[in-house]
Amino acid sequence: NRALRESLHRASPATPYVTILTDLADYPPHFWMEPLTAGQSASRRTGVASFLICGSDRAVEQARALGHPEEAVFRTSGMILHPRFHEPATLDRRAERQRLGLDPDLPTGLVLFGGQGSRVMLEIARRLDRSGLNLQLILICGRNEKLYRALKARKMRLPVWVEGFTTEVPYYMRLADFLIGKPGPGSISEALAIELPVIVSSNAWTLPQERFNAAFVTEKQLGIVVHSFRHIDRAVAQLLDPANFARCRANAAALRNRAVYEIPDILETILRKQPCAQPS
Repeated sequence: NRALRESLHRASPATPYVTILTDLADYPPHFWMEPLTAGQSASRRTGVASFLICGSDRAVEQARALGHPEEAVFRTSGMILHPRFHEPATLDRRAERQRLGLDPDLPTGLVLFGGQGSRVMLEIARRLDRSGLNLQLILICGRNEKLYRALKARKMRLPVWVEGFTTEVPYYMRLADFLIGKPGPGSISEALAIELPVIVSSNAWTLPQERFNAAFVTEKQLGIVVHSFRHIDRAVAQLLDPANFARCRANAAALRNRAVYEIPDILETILRKQPCAQPS
């Protein structure tokens, strides 16, 4: 961001530079945010402006600590998501589950590890199938054809639906009751927007910039964080305890992330205060 910001300010000093974080928090140094030097802070008075749009209290705290003034830091109710994740749920969940060959009434876990999938999904499916838990799974493999074929070929006690790459993640999330996946900011935020509690991992192999996301899940009581998926059966049993599940679901609903609708108003506010220079 530093190179882009400095390049813009040299070429067009009056044009505001806005960074919209698509992580729940920064991973310093030199990731989303750069510290403002005394000279940069003074330059704000001559028309140069940089702004940060943050989806968590932690990100706002980081911006302040780096010297960004209050009027340059905007807090949204969460991370920006595609509007489809905010649409009212109008589908008939029971009918749609039946259409996929699933039980209309069983607790349903969505297993999702990004656009490329992950081999750990095989272990998750195997351990849950052997667990004796009464549930079913929707497994989204992304573009991982080998994983897709392996899961499709597997004989399972549990009812399962195996999907490859899809643009219908909001649809599948609305058929599920909880998410199992990596602690990516996108998948966690998408699940929480649809009020799904989550089970994610955090360990030495977790990407450093994603570790805060797991801490966020624990702090806000939005699900369960496991060290590995070797004990996924225990984690699912714990999450599906009625009192625990109700608490996590209520906490997810209370977040009310509307960032995608808030950000246009923030940008309009910035432009009113800091109009762009007109081309000569």
